[in-house]
Amino acid sequence: MFFALAIQDLSRAADLFLPIHQRTATVDGWVSLEVSPLLARDTDGTVASARKLHAAAGKPNLFIKIPGTREGLPAIEQAIFAGVPVNVTLLFSPEQYVAAAGAYMKGLERRIDAGLSPDVRSVASIFLSRWDVAVARTVPESLKNRLGLAIGKMAYKAYRDQLDSDRWQRLANLGARAQRLLFASTGTKDPNASDTLYIDGLAAPNTVDTMPEGTLKAMADHGKASDVLRRDGGDGAATLGEFTRAGVDLSALAEKLQVDGAESFVKSWRDLLQTIDAKSATLRQGPKRKT
Repeated sequence: MFFALAIQDLSRAADLFLPIHQRTATVDGWVSLEVSPLLARDTDGTVASARKLHAAAGKPNLFIKIPGTREGLPAIEQAIFAGVPVNVTLLFSPEQYVAAAGAYMKGLERRIDAGLSPDVRSVASIFLSRWDVAVARTVPESLKNRLGLAIGKMAYKAYRDQLDSDRWQRLANLGARAQRLLFASTGTKDPNASDTLYIDGLAAPNTVDTMPEGTLKAMADHGKASDVLRRDGGDGAATLGEFTRAGVDLSALAEKLQVDGAESFVKSWRDLLQTIDAKSATLRQGPKRKT
């Protein structure tokens, strides 16, 4: 029942965005539908669900969300090979992004080897604000609300390095289009920090920023975004060094954030299905008779 409603809803959104999709030569105007979070550790189940959902919707501007977990990486490759556009989600570090980009390129390479078009789109979504929430109580005041931005800067460096690589240049020469970097979880969680923190600090060409509604309105009202990200990551590496010296194990934290994020998605999913079950049961009972 959920997927029937979700496909109907997102198909309408895809139709609304289709003129943008066509006007920008299929670069913009995308919407995303996620597979069940219960499949985060199930490669074959994720691929089967991605193909089924994309076929059911039948929209050219629909991404299927697949988590960038270890089990998700081969699913990303297989989905791309099958021609399913993918929004890679649940990425938290530059290293996790690079792994997802590798899976994307491998899927495209398989398509080329099979004589298929390499023009299958993707975005790679890296989550930011959860980094700052995770360390807020353990780092000095001078480091608060700086980790998410530093991760974003280094992810952008990794993104530009991928685009400059010989591997990607070969794919681009054969007609592939870049997997764009997407900044996610960009709503500021600390009420004492700027409400446009992750927008102003991560402006960069050919990237995507999925802002919550409140952040979007704040950006329209008083956002700056005056500095464009440097392709070398700017001060990102130096800032990460400060956190390492403050005792933050960045690799371990990235892994924990991905695990916790997957579990959070599962909890929200179960809550949603329970709501659907409860409302369905009420409807089956029919209206209560008045006494």
